[in-house]
Amino acid sequence: MSIFFVKSVAATLSAAHSDNNLNTMSTNPLLDGLTFAREPGSFALYIFGATGDLTRKKLIPALFSLFTKGIISHFRIIGFARRPWTREFFQNEARSMLDHGPARAASTAVKDAFLEKLDYISSTFDNPEGYAQIEAAAQGMEGRIFYLSTPPNEYPAIIENLGRAGHHHAPPGGYSRIIVEKPIGRDLASAKELNTQLAAWFDESQIYRIDHYLGKETVQNLLVLRFCNNIFEPLWNNHFVDHIQITIAESIGVGTRGNYYESSGALRDMIQNHAFQLLTLLTMEHPGELSAEAIRSEKVKILKSLRPITFREVNRYTVRAQYSQGVIEGEEVPGYRQENGVAPDSMTETYVALELGIDNWRWAGVPIYVRTGKRLSRKSTEIAVYFKEPPHQLFRTGGQLPPPNSLIIHIQPEEGISWNVNSKVPGYITTVRPVNMDFAYGSAFGDTTPEAYERLLLDCMVGDSTLYTRRDEVETSWAFITRILQGWSQNQTPMASYPAGSAGPEDAKALLNHRGKKWRKL
Repeated sequence: MSIFFVKSVAATLSAAHSDNNLNTMSTNPLLDGLTFAREPGSFALYIFGATGDLTRKKLIPALFSLFTKGIISHFRIIGFARRPWTREFFQNEARSMLDHGPARAASTAVKDAFLEKLDYISSTFDNPEGYAQIEAAAQGMEGRIFYLSTPPNEYPAIIENLGRAGHHHAPPGGYSRIIVEKPIGRDLASAKELNTQLAAWFDESQIYRIDHYLGKETVQNLLVLRFCNNIFEPLWNNHFVDHIQITIAESIGVGTRGNYYESSGALRDMIQNHAFQLLTLLTMEHPGELSAEAIRSEKVKILKSLRPITFREVNRYTVRAQYSQGVIEGEEVPGYRQENGVAPDSMTETYVALELGIDNWRWAGVPIYVRTGKRLSRKSTEIAVYFKEPPHQLFRTGGQLPPPNSLIIHIQPEEGISWNVNSKVPGYITTVRPVNMDFAYGSAFGDTTPEAYERLLLDCMVGDSTLYTRRDEVETSWAFITRILQGWSQNQTPMASYPAGSAGPEDAKALLNHRGKKWRKL
């Protein structure tokens, strides 16, 4: 069953309670209300920081894709940034943004029709005069969406000026919403501060904290896999699951983002948001209904059930490391401390491995291993659920026991699911070999999946916050992460090293070795 059907139900339920929602929906009684066309009303989308890479690489291509598919038609896109661009200059820049990827094949006429809807406001983020121009650019539009695509230090000024200018108020019969990019703070204190600044002007129902991992098709499919297939759910507990591995591996280094990464690191950049999103969707309880609040509440329960890693335990349950000089695809690459913008004595981690535990009835005693790193041997994001071995094993091959069954959920670069089981090899003797039953999105459905930002932008347009993070979710995850950061600092946790192009540091193996387990091969 496609996630489209399930998310449609979620959108229906969420929209019924959203802020002045204007969606036009049509249900098909033959499908019991499981599918409908999500049609956003007219809206103006303001992109603060419109001259940046996120706009160029993700936002404009995603909005153009929604336009070419006929999903959005009555809208305006207004860039808001410091550079002294004009409307025409912004449109020309946006045209160059459409010269790559699928948008490249679109006709000039289609591109012209889209670009005609773009406008631009040149202003600093602390200048009230810039915000006074906002309403004029949205005349005739029912909704207002403010997208904060700037460095986090600009957020307070933008939020304050939007509020002082009254843009947090919805226009008559319409809505006003704000999308905030990660990072939502860099520790618990700063996350609370940002959330308090948002709450001073915007209601929680108006705030959309975006994590693009939740827009990936396979991530959305986690709930369908679990709650729409009775073969898995009875096994989804500590009686049958031996352990879980979550891997977010990147082959790239920090590139030109050395300055940013120095203030972030892998724990903040990947674990607090992306990895915890995967973890909560994988392990949460049945939400009772497919509404945004029900699903997000179950995710928060998992985060609150994570066994705290105390100051004294950080060296036992965590590993941090930096990549050193190595070889990627036959090319020598520098170590992290040799990258531009990185201090020669930097103690910022580019790799993190954690052993986690969830102290609840379902998962008590099941170790969960999470790892993420840059400059690893290949790019791969996946979840591996390993099941317990049979209580009595009859079959051995060469004196070796068959491997345990596992379910591998591939998130990127390929999207799909592999179910690994043991089978007899044809022949006159009994030889057992593991085999894979594979499902791939591309071959199964014969269509490309929407880009993450397409899905998430559309969700905001129709008032569905299911795939966005709530305030208590953000702060609960930061409470867990901040404790580790403080523990590293107080205990002077050593910084391990691993060569670029490898599978990570040797120290990370010890997290699993003491239990007789090992990391899944990258």
